[in-house]
Amino acid sequence: MTAGGAPAAPPAATTATASTSNTASANSTTFAVILSLSFCHLLNDMMQSLVPALYPILKDSYALSFGQIGLITLAFQCTASMLQPVVGMYTDKHPQPYSLMVGMGFTLVGLLLMSQADTYPLILFAAALIGMGSSVFHPEASRVARMAAGGRYGLAQSLFQVGGNMGSAAGPLLAAFIVVPAGQRSIVWFSGAAFVAMAVLFQVGGWYSRRRAESKRAESKGAAKPAARGKAGAAGPTISTLSRRRVTGAVLVLVALLFSKNVYSASLGSYFTFYLIEKFGVEVQTAQLYLFAFLVGIVMGTIAGGVVGDKVGRIPVMWFSIVGALPFALMLPYANLFWTGVLAVAVAMIMASAFSAILVYAQELLPGRVGLVAGMFFGFSFGLGGLGAAALGQLADLTSIETVYKLTPFLLLLGLLTAFLPRHPGRAA
Repeated sequence: MTAGGAPAAPPAATTATASTSNTASANSTTFAVILSLSFCHLLNDMMQSLVPALYPILKDSYALSFGQIGLITLAFQCTASMLQPVVGMYTDKHPQPYSLMVGMGFTLVGLLLMSQADTYPLILFAAALIGMGSSVFHPEASRVARMAAGGRYGLAQSLFQVGGNMGSAAGPLLAAFIVVPAGQRSIVWFSGAAFVAMAVLFQVGGWYSRRRAESKRAESKGAAKPAARGKAGAAGPTISTLSRRRVTGAVLVLVALLFSKNVYSASLGSYFTFYLIEKFGVEVQTAQLYLFAFLVGIVMGTIAGGVVGDKVGRIPVMWFSIVGALPFALMLPYANLFWTGVLAVAVAMIMASAFSAILVYAQELLPGRVGLVAGMFFGFSFGLGGLGAAALGQLADLTSIETVYKLTPFLLLLGLLTAFLPRHPGRAA
């Protein structure tokens, strides 16, 4: 009782109010972290998309063949492909809060070198450095996004991924109005984006470091009992009942799906401008606008795939994404300029819907290995696309770029392997 006889405010109410205030503050902070990562993903992928946007300039300036263009894509994407799983496995055991900023530093150096490169080997080296930046950024940024998700892993992943898609779409548009008119040297202007990203990622690294320190203090005080940890992980599967053989088989199927999707995407992403210029006689800037529309289709498809996948499941999205794009891809080489643009956007939207479904499915298939899964599947996306681009460049030199667009759609038939995926990634049923 108080001095006036009125009952004292219940301590539980005060505690609840304080807890609500702290929770709201934490949610605000973590949402800001996710948006910061998405923004840096936008800048990272925007800078990386400048590399293929440079191809028409480099081809004319240095008299490069389609095969040599493909090797630039291979150097650019394979450094990311080979290193991302390694980075993911290492950071699963030894998280590095400030590695995101260091990775962006590789991209910065690569851009500066690309703007000044005057020989083909130097161009390859600059492209490889830019790829190394991605190898560090994607696995660790995916981990931090999951850490900041507060249990809403799908939301965090979609926000993070859409940032990258928007950056990829913006690159060709910037190239059309800045890089193509101003030339190769203008790439140096985009190094400012790398400096901005490094500054933001330094702040994210500080949050990440403090979050890990708080977690360690809580564990040292006994606050994180095994039962509590199990409950905290209840938002997603913690134990897979599938046999190791089934898990391995499912991973191989997912890799095959990525192979079919990304090699065909590489044919559009790396050679679409050349195809439009050669077949329809459009100017480089017009071709870049068509490429921009294709990449916008990827953004829309990624968002739609995440929303639909949460409602109907990952497997139906994979079926639709790979097999559903086949009729449009088969029609594309025989269409006029207008319908080529329409069909390219349709194919982009349908195929892009699979990536978030594949990534979330893989995370449920391999619980507790966020860095490895992110590194492996982001890495395969880069690496398989790079290998495909190199092979398709050689094929285009031997035949024609139009022949490439007539043959590559049949790769999408690998989507039929979806039938071998377990319906539930964490369970034998």
